[in-house]
Amino acid sequence: MVIALLAVALGFATVLFVQKATAPPMTYAGAYAGTMCALYVGVRLLLPHSDTILLPIVTLLTGLGLVMVYRLTYGTGGAENLATAQVLWILVGSGALLLTILFCRDYQRLMDYKYLLALIGVALIASTILFGHEINGAKLWLRVGPISLQPSEFARVALIIFFAGYLADTRELLAATSRSFLGFQIPRLKYFGPVVLVWAASVALLVFEKDVGISLLFIAISLSMLYTATGRITYALFGSLLFVTGFPVLYLIFSHVQKRMESWLDPWSDPYGNGYQVTQSIFNIADGGFTGTGLGQGFSHIIPEVHNDFIFTAIASELDLAGATAVLLAFLVFVYRGTKIAILAHDPASKLLAGGLSAALALQTIIVGGVTKAIPLSGLGLPFVSYGGSAVVSNFIVTGLLLVVSEQAGRQGLPKKKQQSFAKAEGALG
Repeated sequence: MVIALLAVALGFATVLFVQKATAPPMTYAGAYAGTMCALYVGVRLLLPHSDTILLPIVTLLTGLGLVMVYRLTYGTGGAENLATAQVLWILVGSGALLLTILFCRDYQRLMDYKYLLALIGVALIASTILFGHEINGAKLWLRVGPISLQPSEFARVALIIFFAGYLADTRELLAATSRSFLGFQIPRLKYFGPVVLVWAASVALLVFEKDVGISLLFIAISLSMLYTATGRITYALFGSLLFVTGFPVLYLIFSHVQKRMESWLDPWSDPYGNGYQVTQSIFNIADGGFTGTGLGQGFSHIIPEVHNDFIFTAIASELDLAGATAVLLAFLVFVYRGTKIAILAHDPASKLLAGGLSAALALQTIIVGGVTKAIPLSGLGLPFVSYGGSAVVSNFIVTGLLLVVSEQAGRQGLPKKKQQSFAKAEGALG
């Protein structure tokens, strides 16, 4: 935790001197450090047996994101507004993490409300279809006064909890096949109904909200959890087959899908239009090379929405190959710890919950492939790092759920006498 905070402080100090900024960078650093230190102390007191690595990694990633948001918007007239908003969202996210710990410590009770959570998730998606407003071609936001929220970020968490509870109850029935379709063994369709409902909501995201990334994220999460619960690779293959066969239809129907594919296949054909972001991203990464331009010295700020979708471009350009690799390794460690929590959990629902949350965060980092032109742009932000309120809060909630699962797994690994003493202490407090 100390190393993470020192790295963030060094980043703000560099911005202060390189860009000749005034006091705000260190003000943000102080506010951020105080928030994360208080959060860390609270987590250690409330969950003494939880994973000790997750929160320092979150501290490092969110702190780096805050540094980059200020640096990329400094001098544009909105630096302080965006950085202040990001600090406030981190504060809200920290509160959401603590509330998750306090009210979801007995997280198995969430599984009793899995169908309600599924309906809430679908309702959140439907709310943007009915009442959302469009930004940059995607209809994903609801405006509540001066604040714009992205309900799909919270729908993702609700649907993962639903899948964990539902698949834990029906995994044996789903694993048992009774018929075949196109050569694939499938279970009785009545057990597949809720899964199909979520897939239909994912397709609705693509059709009505014009967002490819979130839609594919939902489908990929459901397929990964389905495979984890049943152990049947045919489900993943069948879902992939549906995507491969359906994508050409989507490409012909929706212009935004065509633009994404064209900007990936040949961004140089329209370098000042549809391919501008991708070409400038490649130029910036190439300009950084192995040694980087130095924090505050690159020109990635010319990329539209660089503090959202293309923030990894700025990191790779200014913090060199080592800095970009360190960020990817931090995500790798987070996913590894989440997967380890899933392995150590003692009941199927806990395993699926921790595994699904870890898979969701891992899949979100696919945006790195988009900004480097390895794959088409997904439109997803880099978790914890990219600017955005709803994403920051939802990812803190994800971290809170992983922490409570790890606390339960940690306690179950203790001798029985210690387990009984902690249970008595909780009973006295509660």
